Amino acid sequence: MPESFKDAISGFVFAFLQERNLHIQMFAAVVVIVFSLMIHVSLVELMIVFILIGGVISLELVNTAIERLVDLVTQEEHPMAKAAKDTAAAAVWWFSLISAIIYLFIVLDSLI
Repeated sequence: MPESFKDAISGFVFAFLQERNLHIQMFAAVVVIVFSLMIHVSLVELMIVFILIGGVISLELVNTAIERLVDLVTQEEHPMAKAAKDTAAAAVWWFSLISAIIYLFIVLDSLI
């Protein structure tokens, strides 16, 4: 296995072990996938669900990286450090919100 894959897997494992939000998101992803299969979401819609899940988890990983980098640079409470962390967290929140709205439309389309 190439070293870059090992590094990526190591980063994912680190984030998964350290970040409670990633646990919640992974659990939610499993629930969403199982529910989608139960209501017979179309293949195209299921692919969209996977893209949305991938986007949320990817943003959470980037958020974790930004938080760790900011903590490495300064442990002091600084407005710019707070802004960087808050903005990264907002990216996860915003994509999660949009993903939930899209998923609602997918569920409604499958049930109606």
